[in-house]
Amino acid sequence: MSGRMGTAEKAPRITHAERVIDAASGLTKGDLAAYYARFAPLILPHLEGRPVALVRAPDGVGGELFFQKHAQHSEIAGIKLLDPALDPGHDPLLQIDTAEALLGAAQYNTVELHTWNATSRAIGKPDRMTFDLDPGEGVDWQQIQEAALLVRVLLDELGLPSFLKTSGGKGLHVVVPLRRQFGWDEVRGFSRAIVEHLARTVPERFVAKSGPRNRVGRIFADYLRNGFGATTASAWSARARPGMGVSVPLAWEELPDLDSAAHWTVANIGPRLATGNRPWDAMERSRTGLRAAMEMLGFMPA
Repeated sequence: MSGRMGTAEKAPRITHAERVIDAASGLTKGDLAAYYARFAPLILPHLEGRPVALVRAPDGVGGELFFQKHAQHSEIAGIKLLDPALDPGHDPLLQIDTAEALLGAAQYNTVELHTWNATSRAIGKPDRMTFDLDPGEGVDWQQIQEAALLVRVLLDELGLPSFLKTSGGKGLHVVVPLRRQFGWDEVRGFSRAIVEHLARTVPERFVAKSGPRNRVGRIFADYLRNGFGATTASAWSARARPGMGVSVPLAWEELPDLDSAAHWTVANIGPRLATGNRPWDAMERSRTGLRAAMEMLGFMPA
């Protein structure tokens, strides 16, 4: 969809637009809302049809953050409430399908938008597998770039296509588009097997355990993003960090030219509008099954 406001939609009014939400850059609530309004045609294809979680910062980036996966008492303009049966025992999950809902979230002090690895219509079977390259203390940017390339090499050897984006924070996200073949337990288990293989093969670069102490000088390729209910910052999401980096889809060939995972920010993202989602144009037609890759790695699904 285009992301433009339809005739039946009305853009929510952004109150307190002048309020500074990031002291490091001077960006205001209005600046963030304007970013999401301008980039709605790019971000909506990554949000549409998926449960979304909101990271809200009512006191700005330096204040307390609230992670919201389910509906609460206050209603956000335009946001769709999903069938409670999709996540039993909880309030309804949220979904953003329109520019109205995107700006409604911004009015509600949302900075970050995180999505599931499955669509709401087929929530039991993930359609992608994500690795969040999370650097530990002492890991420099060049090492993160090299780690992403090593992950790509392994995935290539397993016959799995991979797509890249900046996290907007410290690391990089590597995404594998999947056919809906296996459930959450199998996909999460296999992603863990991939990370454990990386840690055994290149132990000086990778670790298979989370936690800051385990990651000193190394990178945790976070496979935990592949479990039921887990989320990852969406492409084009701003991040609730000083400077307000943005998670941006990349072509692998662009990786050497980046200076950080927050290469693009809300303040400087404008020129990237022209490139848009083109680096990920092949994602839909690249979807693949996991069975052959599982066999190559000696992983037996339940």
